[in-house]
Amino acid sequence: MGGIPPIPLPCPAGWRKVGGMDEPEQVAIHLSRNLAALRHVRGLTQGALAKTAGVPRSTVANLESGAGNPSLAVLLKVAGALGVPIDELLASPRAKVRKWQGSEIETTNRGQGVSQRPLVPEPVPDEILTLMDFAPGGLMRGMPHLPGTREYFTCLSGRVTIFVAGDRYDLAPGDVVGFPGNLPHSYQNPDEQKAARGVSAVVLARVGV
Repeated sequence: MGGIPPIPLPCPAGWRKVGGMDEPEQVAIHLSRNLAALRHVRGLTQGALAKTAGVPRSTVANLESGAGNPSLAVLLKVAGALGVPIDELLASPRAKVRKWQGSEIETTNRGQGVSQRPLVPEPVPDEILTLMDFAPGGLMRGMPHLPGTREYFTCLSGRVTIFVAGDRYDLAPGDVVGFPGNLPHSYQNPDEQKAARGVSAVVLARVGV
């Protein structure tokens, strides 16, 4: 028995059809552009992506050139290596554009007078990006993560004080502090009169690496 044969790629909403059939050139263009864009965003070379996906580098190169005729198995491997569903590779650029109203993004309250909401309302592989708003005097204990996790906090407005393993770091707008995410840490707005805002970026440690 041979391997899984190449399959006709599906035609997501928004793709053009000719005579009821998918337009192969258009399918290849979308796959080529999406694959290259996703790879560059993740800082991967073609060789690195190929190694992670378990496919030859020439396969990735062919797909990005629009010359590939991938099987379902290859699409699954490449999509898995990039951490996206297959339709993320196949969707037209227009189909992937979405606008969120502010009311659609869930806000949660943590600690005393601190609210959080996702900075990016879609999953970001290996990262947690959060917008944090501090009421006057607001404070919050940070969540410990696995060793190897790295956290960064950028103060956007007001003043924010971060305590890491007993040490104090006072941040003004534009200041950034980075620290190991497994250490005890907490956030505080030391100003009892004015609110503060900042962005937290957590780069998660990879389990088993």
